Amino acid sequence: MRTSELIVTAFGALSGNILRTLLTMLGIIIGIASVILIISLGQGAKASITDQISSFGANLISINPGAESFGPARGAGALTTLTNEDAQAIARSGIPNIMTLSAQAGKRVQVIADGENVNVTVAGVDPAYQSIQSLDLRDGSFIDDSHISGLARVAVVGPQVVKDLFGDGAKPIGATIRIDGKPFRVIGVTASKGTGSFANPDDSIYIPLTTAMKLILGQNHVDNIVLNAASADAVPQVMEDIKLFLFERHRIKDPELADFSIHSAQDAISTLGNVTNILTALLTAIAAISLVVGGIGIMNIMLVTVTERTREIGLLKAIGAKRRDILAQFLIEAVVLTMSGGVLGMLLGTSLAYAISSAINIPFVLGSSAIVLSVGVSSIVGIVFGLYPARRAAGLSPIDALRFE
Repeated sequence: MRTSELIVTAFGALSGNILRTLLTMLGIIIGIASVILIISLGQGAKASITDQISSFGANLISINPGAESFGPARGAGALTTLTNEDAQAIARSGIPNIMTLSAQAGKRVQVIADGENVNVTVAGVDPAYQSIQSLDLRDGSFIDDSHISGLARVAVVGPQVVKDLFGDGAKPIGATIRIDGKPFRVIGVTASKGTGSFANPDDSIYIPLTTAMKLILGQNHVDNIVLNAASADAVPQVMEDIKLFLFERHRIKDPELADFSIHSAQDAISTLGNVTNILTALLTAIAAISLVVGGIGIMNIMLVTVTERTREIGLLKAIGAKRRDILAQFLIEAVVLTMSGGVLGMLLGTSLAYAISSAINIPFVLGSSAIVLSVGVSSIVGIVFGLYPARRAAGLSPIDALRFE
């Protein structure tokens, strides 16, 4: 028998009991849909995280207090090892390819205005922070050098803070807000950046770093120092130069005793990408269990089908059908069954992935690998779990098959 005839025969046999066929395919449909859904959402989450980090620039470098890992003797004091003087020293050091540099420190505090009381992140920053973090202004101006040197009580607020304190459409420039009980004059409002990033700039307030350290935080250290290298290619060398400079400045001879750590946006993208890939692979493996369950269900139904069609098999052999023809017929039926389930599962998984991606506001990603996976895996499942029933059908004696009641 030709392959085309076997395929037509397979569809005819499966359509004879459409409800049983659909129930048999259900495990494959759910398995393929789950795998595609997880892969798509995993890739979408990875793309979203990468876009968020990249929005700050692939040449962004962050210097944080404390070593990469803390030993039992370090304690909380290891988090106070960077100062604004360190930032200024790096800026004056002459290290090549440093474009802009900013030190920052902050915490969440209570802010009051017009009788409203909210808890927001108040960040002490300097003028360079605006360009490093790509903050645009909707109204007013940002913090300048005179505010830093004069310990000015001025604030630049995010649009969500404006809405919470003053209401929609308010123009708060010149208004007074009380941050941790101390009055500050609003000089600017940032443009909305959305809530997708790790720290929500829309729900933040920016004040001069020196003012924050003296009046709000009561500390001499900074939370971190961020800077932009001249290019992404220059990042590794700039990181190495800064590391050597701070070793000398902090009088550190053994790198294992470093009281700071340096990271780049590229490191974060790579690390988070690896974590996302591992989680996606783990969840995909769990979802694939349903494929095995579906395959067992297909084997069971195919064995029942062989029993039901024993006389048909005997008749085919009596009129000249060979063992390989019977084997091919039942094997193709199993593959058609699983591939049909794979296609339906792919459509279901793609639809769910698109709907969920839209609902949680991440990119919808469906690579060709997911489509190949749905077709390939379903075919393999059909062959693996359909082989035994097909071999059993092909091995039946024509005489015994014709006598079967």
